[in-house]
Amino acid sequence: MSTILKWAGNKTAIMSELKKHLPAGPRLVEPFAGSCAVMMATDYPHYLVADINPDLINLYRDIATDASAFIERAKHLFKIFNSEDGYYDSRDSFNNDKEPEWRAPLFLFLNRHCYRGLCRYNKKGEFNVPYGNYKKPYFPESEIRAFAEKAIRATFICASYNETLGLLVPGDVVYCDPPYDETFNDYHTEGFTECDQYRLASILERRSSEGYQVVVSNSSTLLTRSLYRDFKHHKITAPRNMGVKGGAGKSAPEIIAVSKPSRNV
Repeated sequence: MSTILKWAGNKTAIMSELKKHLPAGPRLVEPFAGSCAVMMATDYPHYLVADINPDLINLYRDIATDASAFIERAKHLFKIFNSEDGYYDSRDSFNNDKEPEWRAPLFLFLNRHCYRGLCRYNKKGEFNVPYGNYKKPYFPESEIRAFAEKAIRATFICASYNETLGLLVPGDVVYCDPPYDETFNDYHTEGFTECDQYRLASILERRSSEGYQVVVSNSSTLLTRSLYRDFKHHKITAPRNMGVKGGAGKSAPEIIAVSKPSRNV
């Protein structure tokens, strides 16, 4: 099952490997929702899905509330605005009109029509990705309906990673897929800095020492290998369409860092 959204760092291509390292538990907590590929490919009884991007969480909540109504509105946009002028008109509406009923469908429309499905905002918080010039963008109706069925098990919140990790309860499994070190780090107005990498690792180290099972994905860099030095590292080569240096092909080294929790929880 592919995801509703195109997304930089989408985990669909590596799920067969990632699932080997995700332990069982009553609830999976994801502070970085992204495309929700992990939720869709796993079978936890419950999910806490969070992201700092309000448009992303609004989309997921809208679909979870009434998938059929969402599909009807989104299909209308795909039908009448599938052109360069239509794209920029829709982007202006998204940035300026703020109509609650149309914001989520517009977010999907922009994602499927913009350049490479990027999600990027300027300092004013305006979506600013250019037109992608696709002949017939895919409308993910089956993915939307499958998501709505799975969403019955999920709670979606707009929150920072530190806020989300403050909501853990005994038995939770944590999976973190933050913006990667040295790439994928500037797709929200606030960005994700090196200081954030340090802060996240510190929180996860503490949560691990409290007994929570923690799994983290990131680029395999000197910084990430050092930050998660007390975790077990699993090296993989992941497909990459963006963030790869010239001449490096379309893949990049990543790590899946797995904690070794105590039995305190």
